[in-house]
Amino acid sequence: MSQPPNQPPQGGFGAPQDQPPAGGFGAPQDPRAQGGFGTPPNSPPNSPQATPPSTAQPPQQPAPPQAPPAGAPQPGYGYPQQPGPYAQPGPYAQPGPYGQPQQPGPYGQPAAPYGQPQPGYGYPPQAQYPGAPGGPGGGSKNPFKGRPAMVIGAAVAALLVVGGTVWAVSGGDDGEKKPSAQKSQGSSKQPSASDDPVNPGDGSGDGVEDTEDLNAGRQAGEARVLWYKTAPDAPGSGADAPGLWITDTAAVKAAYKQVFAYNVGDGKPTWDAIAFPQKICAVTPQKTSDDKVVVAYMSGSSSGAKCNQLQEIDLNTGEKGWSGKVSDGELFDSTLSIELAIAGDTLVVGRMQSGTAYDVSSGKKLWDKTNYGNCYPAGFAGGPKLLAVSSCGVGSDTEHDEVQELDPATGKAKWTTKIPEGWRVERAYSVDPVVLYMTNKDKKRVNVTTLKNNGDIRSQLDSKDTFAPECGYAIIDRDLTGCFGTAADANTLYLPTEAKSGANEIVAFSLETGKEKWRVKSPSDNEMALPLKMSGTNLIAYVEPSYDAGGQVVSIPTTGSSHKPTKLLQNPGGTADIENGFFSMAVDYVDGRFYISTTRLTGNDEAKEKLMLAYGND
Repeated sequence: MSQPPNQPPQGGFGAPQDQPPAGGFGAPQDPRAQGGFGTPPNSPPNSPQATPPSTAQPPQQPAPPQAPPAGAPQPGYGYPQQPGPYAQPGPYAQPGPYGQPQQPGPYGQPAAPYGQPQPGYGYPPQAQYPGAPGGPGGGSKNPFKGRPAMVIGAAVAALLVVGGTVWAVSGGDDGEKKPSAQKSQGSSKQPSASDDPVNPGDGSGDGVEDTEDLNAGRQAGEARVLWYKTAPDAPGSGADAPGLWITDTAAVKAAYKQVFAYNVGDGKPTWDAIAFPQKICAVTPQKTSDDKVVVAYMSGSSSGAKCNQLQEIDLNTGEKGWSGKVSDGELFDSTLSIELAIAGDTLVVGRMQSGTAYDVSSGKKLWDKTNYGNCYPAGFAGGPKLLAVSSCGVGSDTEHDEVQELDPATGKAKWTTKIPEGWRVERAYSVDPVVLYMTNKDKKRVNVTTLKNNGDIRSQLDSKDTFAPECGYAIIDRDLTGCFGTAADANTLYLPTEAKSGANEIVAFSLETGKEKWRVKSPSDNEMALPLKMSGTNLIAYVEPSYDAGGQVVSIPTTGSSHKPTKLLQNPGGTADIENGFFSMAVDYVDGRFYISTTRLTGNDEAKEKLMLAYGND
C-alpha cells in the first residue's frame, strides 16, 4: 500500500511540491522508487513538433519465473548489453529501479514500472491487457491471492510550457501494493443434481482425461463453464503460453511447443494441434481480417538459440501457411528476442534495433525499418494503425524518443513526432486514437498524451487519481501494447483507478481536453473493475473474482447521463480459485462467451493445471 504524502497539494496544477501528492495518473511507477514531485528540468525539453514524413515491439512473452535481481540491467530491446555504437551510457541503459521486476504483477506478470497488456486479453493485454499482463510479460506461479495492481502515476505537479505545447508533469507514488493471502481452494457450495456436468470437449489437454465437474454447486444466476482444458506437459521450470485468438468457430491458444484450437461452443478440437520442434517465443497479438496469425519459435534449445523461426497459421482450419527464418540485422541487432505485430496485411518483426515487414498472406518481404539519422527503431505497435517508437541520440545530451505512424504497405512515415528530452515512451494505451504513456526517469514523473491524426499533440491527461492498468514485465525494451485495463474510442480514454480500499472506479477522460468526463464505481465492493474493450458505444469491463465469487463481465453505457454497469456474465463461485490461480492470463469476451486462459505454465506435474476455460449463459 502506498504511503500518503505529508501535505498533499491543494488541487490543480502548481509548482512542484516537496512531498509526493496523493494519487496520480498515467502509468505504473516502480514500487521502490521514491515517488512525488521533483523540480522541473533545468532546461525545459523541446516541444514535440510534427516533422515531415520520413522516407527512410503487456503482448509479449511472459518473463521467466525467476525474476532478475533488483538493480540488474535488463536486456534492453534496442540497448545492447555489450560495447557497440549504441552502448554508450544513457538514462535507460543503466542499472536501477526502472525496468526491474518487482513483486508478482497483475495477472501474474512480475510488476515493473512500465511493464505490460497484452492485448492478449482478447487483445492480448496484455493487454496489459494488460501485463500483461498480459501479455503482456509473465512470470512464475503466484502463490498469493491474485494479481496485485501496480501503483501508477501520481497527481499533476506542474506544467512545462515549451514552444506553445503544454506537457503535464506528474510525480510517483513510493508505495507498494502487497499480495494478499492465498484464496481458498474450492467452494463450500454443494453440488446440485439439476446441474449438467461440465463438457470438457474431448476431456484432454496433454492427452490425460480430466472430467472434473466445474459446474458442481453452481448457483442461480451464475454462468456455466461451457468447457475447459487442462494444460499440456511443460518443463519443471515452466513455459510460456502466449496469445488468445477467438474466431467465429474456434478459440485458439499457444502453449509451450503447441498451438491448440477448440470449438467455441463445446470445446471439441476444431483441428489437430500444431506441434513445433522448439518452444514458442513470440506470437502476433492481433489476427488478420481473415483470421491468420504468425507464431515464432526458437531455432534450437541451446542458450544461444535465436527466436527467428516464423510460421503462419490459419486459425479456422489449422492449415500452416508460409514459414521462414528472420535474419539478424547488423552488429548487435540480433533476434535473441523479437516482437511481432500485424497491421492490415502487414506483419512486422521487430529485432533489437530494426524491423522487417512481410506480407502476412504470402511471407514476401516488403520493407525494412532501420536507422534514420541518429535514431533506430526500439518498438512497434500494430492494430488499426502501425506505430514505431525510435530511440535517438542514445548516450548524447540530446537523447530522446520519436514516434511515427508508418504506412503498413511501404514502411514510410506518415508523420514523426519528437518527444521532449528526458521523456521515454513506454506504452501505447491505444493505437487508434494514439494514446501514449511516457515516463521521465530522472524526475520520476509520468505523462499520458494523445496525438492527432497528423502526430500533433491533441491533449494530455489532467487528474490526481492513481490509475492501475495491469501491465507486465517486458524482457525487451518496449512492449507498447502490453497493458490490460485500458480502452479507448474516438474521443474518450477509459482507465481504472487503484483500489486502495473497497471498490475501484473506471474513469472516462475526454481526449479533446484531457479532463475527466465521468466515473463509475466497480459493481463489486472489493474487487477491481478493468476496461476490456469497446462494443459499439458501450464499454465492456472485467471485474476480478473474490475468494468465493467468480469474476464478472459488465457493460457500461458511455453516452447519456447514466453509466451504471449492466452484468452480462457472473462466473460461478466454484471456479473462483481457478480464476485467481492463474499467475498471468489472457481474457476475451466474444458473442456472449467469456474466455480465460493462462499465459504461463508452471510445469507442476502434481496439479491438473488448467490451460483455458469458456463461460456462458447458454
